[in-house]
Amino acid sequence: MYLGNPTVHSLAGGLYAGVLRRSLGSRNFFTAATVDQMPKHVSSGLLYGGMYSIPVPDVDRTDFLLILGADPFSSNGSLWTVPDVVGRLKALRRRGGAFVVVDPRRSRTAAAADRHLAIVPGTDVFLLLAMVNELFAASLVDLKALAGHVNGVAGVRELSSPFTPEAVAGRCGIGAGEIRALTRQLAEAERAAVYGRIGTTTVEFGTVASWLVDVLNILTGNLDRPGGAMFPMPAHGRRGTGSGKGFEVGRWRSRVRGLPEVAGELPVVTLADEIETPGDGQVRALVTVAGNPALSVPNSARLDACLSTLDFMVSVDPYVNETTRHADVILPPPPPSRRAHYDVAFLSFAVRNVAKYSRPAVPLRPGEVDEGEILLRLSAILAGAGPRADLDALVGLSGESELSREERLLDAKLRSGPYGLSLADLLEQPHGVDLGPLTSRVPEILRTPSGRIELCPEPIAADVPRVVAALRRPVDGLVLVGRRHLRSNNSWLHNVPALVKGKQLCTLLVNPADAERLGLVDGGSARVASRVGEVEATVEVSADMAAGVVSLPHGWGHDRPGTRLSTARAHPGVNVNLLTDDLAVDPLSGTAVLNGVHVRVTPSAAQ
Repeated sequence: MYLGNPTVHSLAGGLYAGVLRRSLGSRNFFTAATVDQMPKHVSSGLLYGGMYSIPVPDVDRTDFLLILGADPFSSNGSLWTVPDVVGRLKALRRRGGAFVVVDPRRSRTAAAADRHLAIVPGTDVFLLLAMVNELFAASLVDLKALAGHVNGVAGVRELSSPFTPEAVAGRCGIGAGEIRALTRQLAEAERAAVYGRIGTTTVEFGTVASWLVDVLNILTGNLDRPGGAMFPMPAHGRRGTGSGKGFEVGRWRSRVRGLPEVAGELPVVTLADEIETPGDGQVRALVTVAGNPALSVPNSARLDACLSTLDFMVSVDPYVNETTRHADVILPPPPPSRRAHYDVAFLSFAVRNVAKYSRPAVPLRPGEVDEGEILLRLSAILAGAGPRADLDALVGLSGESELSREERLLDAKLRSGPYGLSLADLLEQPHGVDLGPLTSRVPEILRTPSGRIELCPEPIAADVPRVVAALRRPVDGLVLVGRRHLRSNNSWLHNVPALVKGKQLCTLLVNPADAERLGLVDGGSARVASRVGEVEATVEVSADMAAGVVSLPHGWGHDRPGTRLSTARAHPGVNVNLLTDDLAVDPLSGTAVLNGVHVRVTPSAAQ
């Protein structure tokens, strides 16, 4: 089974994905998380004991915000639900605060920042370790209220000792003096927060970098306090007890490559291995829900070819896209206007505690089946109960009610949640219920056996020598990074005419000096090649791109035969994942390395 990103954008997905997964009864379970945010889940699990215990910047009360590998002006926040991030960051500056963006590209967010630091892709881990080193060297460590809740400070100091600002400056492209000044600005701000996103997760050391973001917040005393990085408390959540069994990875491994399980799933980079390789346990059937792995997985040409060899495939998806064109059965859910909505996933990462529920704006058309019913009937079939099973019983409901199945389940979650709300409360306030600013949750949120934050977890400490070795490794040639556009969300908005009109979005961004050296011209065509494949893309020469770095946005490549995406096919772009390498992963999380990919760029023969 493969679950795609839109699954977490729907109420039905939030309520029933777990039921569907259990009904499948297979360890061959994959999601988009391992081409996205899994390193943050792993680092949070090891630090706090819970993989969903992810702190977010309390931007409305902070004085200084450091953003790494993220473009919230375009993404509207990611693992950070932050409506009107543009207005909030402007408000931060109006009250005398500042924010700094670390990114190899001068993104929309970087252009608005007080300072933009153009880092070498994939080297955030060196910068962050140097900042930790400087905190200790300059006696700037101050845990404040966290002092009685943290284990492992000495271990972190030792791990950071090789990474002085001078040692990393040449590798990450940021001077030692700048690193020291940035560290002091973070430590001396009255209230500060560090935030890292996909540029820090989909890289060689994604888990270590994700861990270091929290380490900086903790060592400066900015975790779990107003204006720092705080843990939301959603209305459907539950308060904890302050300790638990903790978090581990690698409880089993994939059949072919032996990659470790993380949070009950396997890295999607090995899905093609499991389909291609004969023997006991070979994958011969596949269920996909709201996913397009034929575009979104590294070395996607290989997986695309694999999908055509399956004995059976069923997809829950509204589109005949690059992936679902291989399916024997497609079960299309209705559009969002005909679905109820509550943000099960994203309210857990909200910048303010709120709750909001929306009933469908318009009713289902005759013959349309609700998304929740599709997922539950598919679950019943996979579980052997057949298509006419009692779906209420499948999710533990009994009796009759005027509420829909989803509403009854959501009502139960709200009533047992920390605020004692009910669905009726949300229906009475259709614009939402404001539950107030984020509040401190340590130690209640912790699930570690010790009941303390484990600042120096053994799996991460064991990976740092690999970082040391990489620091000494020479780097030559161009590297490729992705990017996000405001009008594009992975691959699933490219068939909407209003979102693809205007200026071409899928271009190869190239620094002017690199363009001149390589013989590339703006608006011309370039051939980009890596270990696994090559593409031809339209060149866009831009000073926003750091020298030595080129960029292609992800989610494009809508030129495959058999799709029924008329708008997307008219604006196909090229698939960056024909270049990314399925053998390159962050070993702690199994997450694909999508940024910092070594490529060769030449003018295309047709130019």
